Amino acid sequence: RKRRSIMNLCTNSADGSNFIRSSEMSVVSHTSEVIFQLVDEAIEEVGPEHVVQVVTDNASNNMGAKKMLVEKRPNMFWSSRATHTINLMLQGIGDLPRFSKVLEKAKAFTIFVYGHTRSLDCVSHFSSGKEIIRPGVTRFASAYLTLESLLDKKDQLRKMVVDGRWDKLREVKSKKGKVATATMMSMDFWKDLKLCLNVFEPLVKVLRLVDGDVKPSMGFVYGEIVKAKKEIKEVYGNVELRYKDVINIVEKKMKDRLDSPLHLAAYLLNPYYSYADTNIFDDGTIIEGFISCVETFYY
Repeated sequence: RKRRSIMNLCTNSADGSNFIRSSEMSVVSHTSEVIFQLVDEAIEEVGPEHVVQVVTDNASNNMGAKKMLVEKRPNMFWSSRATHTINLMLQGIGDLPRFSKVLEKAKAFTIFVYGHTRSLDCVSHFSSGKEIIRPGVTRFASAYLTLESLLDKKDQLRKMVVDGRWDKLREVKSKKGKVATATMMSMDFWKDLKLCLNVFEPLVKVLRLVDGDVKPSMGFVYGEIVKAKKEIKEVYGNVELRYKDVINIVEKKMKDRLDSPLHLAAYLLNPYYSYADTNIFDDGTIIEGFISCVETFYY
């Protein structure tokens, strides 16, 4: 069966989100031209004087539409969706060998446990009925929450796999069962799992901020990623050789997505950051981005 493809066009303001229209795209080629036309029509409907930026993910057809929009409306910004970009950061870090091993082992353990009624009952007994798997706003956020849940139940799970109730299960005698037991008993696994959480946590905080509806996040995205990078470096004892690979991924995914002149201007003008650190006004990159934003907006 073919999946339905729908494009929703909404506006964001201080009063919240407003739905404009939904377009059926299942039988339409998702070319840059088509996307640009739909966005441009929506801009006309809202009124160009009321539009500051267009937000989408980083798909190549969207980037093509971005180029057309900038040519026609040079005083508008086309920004990447922060949730999508931060999730790409988390995925990239999760693909690093040390972290991917932890994620695979945790995934294998939860699949084994949830794949058998008796093993799940055993976990439920030792964890006082608490679930291991916890849903998050994105797939990777769910993986993070599951790791967090495992660490929270570390003592109970380690006690479980040496208990006779677990050892008597037929499933535990299988190859996957033996691997699940070995994972829970491995001190290296728990050590790497904790490092994994400590590195992911600063970015997961940003993910929660940009995905929430508590307050507009535009003025906080750049500043919170700067803060997250600092916290990640501290996890590694500020030793560049140890944190380099992780920070490189964050900066690579951030470049030209969450460090646009609009993001930099919002960061500079947010008193939450500028009052805390007046050195922001002496940062050439920030000031240059602010000036570029003003020149674009008042093109």
